[in-house]
This record gives sequence, C-alpha cells and structure tokens, in this order.
Amino acid sequence: MIRQKQLNFPVIMLTAKIEDQDKIKGLALGADDYLTKPFNPLELMARVKSQLRRYTKYNQPKNEHCIFINNLEINKEMHQCLLEDEEIEFTPIEFEILWYLASKRGNVVSSEELFEKVWKEKYLEGNNTVMVHIRRIREKLKDNTRDPKFIKTVWGVGYKIESK
Repeated sequence: MIRQKQLNFPVIMLTAKIEDQDKIKGLALGADDYLTKPFNPLELMARVKSQLRRYTKYNQPKNEHCIFINNLEINKEMHQCLLEDEEIEFTPIEFEILWYLASKRGNVVSSEELFEKVWKEKYLEGNNTVMVHIRRIREKLKDNTRDPKFIKTVWGVGYKIESK
C-alpha cells in the first residue's frame, strides 16, 4: 500500500499496464493519478503541476505564512506573490494591503481599518489613498473590477476577499 504511513504527498503512477483493472487497482492503492506508456512528456508535466498545485492548496503550512486563494499564493515570509505560478511584484504597501485583506478573508475591512493597520497612522476623512492602492493591486492581479476574483468592493463599507 502506498499510503500505509498516512503520507499525503502526491503520487503519480507511470506504467505500461493499460488495462482498466490495473488503473483501478493503482488508484485504489493510493495513487492520485495514473499515466500509461507511451506518454506525452508535456502531459506528464501538466499532471505533475496539477498534483503539486492541489497538494500546496490543501496542505497549507500551519504557521500561516502562506495564504492560498484560488490560484493566488501569498507568502509573507518571502514577501512573494504568485498568480498561476507567475510572480507578481508589489510595493511593500500593496503587499501589506493584500496580505491584510487575505488574512481577514470572508470579512469586510473598511478603508479606515486598512489605512490604520498598513500605514499605522490615523485615517483622515476624504483620504482616497486606500482606493488608489486597491486599484493598483487589482491591475497587477488582472482582476476585473466588474466581476473580481479576488478583491471585492462592498459599497459604503469597505473591501473583502471571499473565504473560498
């Protein structure tokens, strides 16, 4: 048995056995995927990337230095943001805003709270600094403002990232 020790890393079986019962047996023994020879190397790479993506999404570090939202990975320790495995450069302020919203995902965060937590200064009425930074973050994430995947505006209240 592949999973006797309760390990949860991805396993892809690459074999010459092509019968349905062999595939069923391999998957029943604990494999996550099954690929038969001859195979296309590009397909193998796609399957490996898919398994690694799934593994990292469902096996988040317990130290909460990484947050995964859809196909976005935010790593606080490395000050790194990956969207579909491509790094996105954020200014320190933009990164802090994104991290704060992601750490509060599912909850609405007001502009005042964001400003005071990120800039560590008192928020002054009529200050649209947060709005401008949110717009830049959305542009870098290629997030459609009409139907955003990441940062949603809750009109009159603030911003939020869904908890999905």
